[in-house]
Amino acid sequence: MSVEGYRRIPVWKDVPLEEWETYGWQMRNRITTVEQLREVIRLTPSEEAAVTRKGGRFIMGIPPYWAALMDADDPTCPIRRQAVPTQDEYHLSPNDMIDPLAEDSHMPVPGLVHRYPDRVLLLVVEICSMYCRFCTRSRVVGTSAGFSRGANIDAALDYIRAHRKIRDVLISGGDPLTLSDERLDEILAKLKAIPHVEFVRIGTRNPVTLPYRITESLCQVLRKHKPIWMSVHFNHPREVTPAVKRACGMLVDSGVPLGSQTVLMKGINDRPAIMKKLVHELLKIRVRPYYIYQCDPVKGTAHFRTQVSTGVQIIEKIRGHTTGYAVPTFVVDAPGGGGKIPLMPNYVVSYKEGTLVLRNYAGKLYTYKEESPAGDRAGAAVLEPSYALVD
Repeated sequence: MSVEGYRRIPVWKDVPLEEWETYGWQMRNRITTVEQLREVIRLTPSEEAAVTRKGGRFIMGIPPYWAALMDADDPTCPIRRQAVPTQDEYHLSPNDMIDPLAEDSHMPVPGLVHRYPDRVLLLVVEICSMYCRFCTRSRVVGTSAGFSRGANIDAALDYIRAHRKIRDVLISGGDPLTLSDERLDEILAKLKAIPHVEFVRIGTRNPVTLPYRITESLCQVLRKHKPIWMSVHFNHPREVTPAVKRACGMLVDSGVPLGSQTVLMKGINDRPAIMKKLVHELLKIRVRPYYIYQCDPVKGTAHFRTQVSTGVQIIEKIRGHTTGYAVPTFVVDAPGGGGKIPLMPNYVVSYKEGTLVLRNYAGKLYTYKEESPAGDRAGAAVLEPSYALVD
């Protein structure tokens, strides 16, 4: 879609471009009702029933920017499926969990998840510009959980100050970029003032779902507190629009390294060709493909989840077939709070007495011989590693 392609949709055809391209207008005009949605797409019975359902529904909020990217006639459109509820959300699986990553049980203070020894997740807001249908944190996102209350954020910062092993803070939510520049500046300043905090990241989807949030004033805040790293969330090549390219360019030019986290989803990006196209488009806009996540078993997302083997096969089809920088790590964020576990194809065919038989990306076999530690075969027997073997 061209930058003014939204005008093909009658309800927005008279909106001036300078208004359309502002974060405030987009947030004020988010699609939250079935009546608004009918003006943009032709709803299926499943979508209609889900959007009008009264109870137990995860909140819907779709910025006009994102809605204008949706195919009005195709319910399988990957942009549309990520934003529009369907009845599939109410077909629950016995594997579904409300809090699959056990974040609540790892919260020493409200809004601060401390699972790894040196890292914490700081939840500063419950709001997102768009409410993705596969949201891992749907139990609190779009609610009044209270993470954004000043007292809770202050308590979380006090906890970080008191625990000197914490060197890495990931700011998330909700989406931290829904905060004002001033509030984000305040939080970053307090974090950067803690001597043992070495690494600060922001987890956001706003550069993708509502790229007009990326402004020069925001970039000034980020430059002020550099280095700030940013984890952005891309799922499909169609998300890489001219507006997104500009937003990511502004961030990178401001000294903010960008890494993409992608959720593997059935019918959206579960084909190697789609994922390969996505990672290529990301590199072109200076975004490093970082993680592909197995879709978390959060309540109401069974229709999105693929087999784990699908993710492994995607990595198999990417590694060696494209630039190394384009190859993300496929991970399962272990249910119950076990953390991220990387999964990859098996390239070790056999190991015996210091000799490895390895398979390359094309399926050819190669032999690699290890040196004995100081020539001591007895010691080598003790030190021989345990390699994963192909069955």
